[in-house]
Amino acid sequence: MPAAAVRPVAIKLDENTKARVKRLAEARHRTSHWLMREAITQYVEREERREAFRQDTLQAWEEYRTTGLHATAEEVEAWLASWGTDNELPAPSCRK
Repeated sequence: MPAAAVRPVAIKLDENTKARVKRLAEARHRTSHWLMREAITQYVEREERREAFRQDTLQAWEEYRTTGLHATAEEVEAWLASWGTDNELPAPSCRK
């Protein structure tokens, strides 16, 4: 599989932010370019996880609206509280 093409992208920063990035890059013994690329990568990964969670939530809500199947908060909390104990409970059953 060939490597993805890397293309330069221009980004406009105010002088204060640019100076902060430069100071932080120097403190980390990295280049400003590396720091900005790392920050963007981490942001995109975090937001992708956030969006996946949001989509899962919407799907679960739609499934609940369609089927009415659910477990109560108390049942789920008791189940989670039992994790790692000698008396670990099975997952609660969904019902209408």
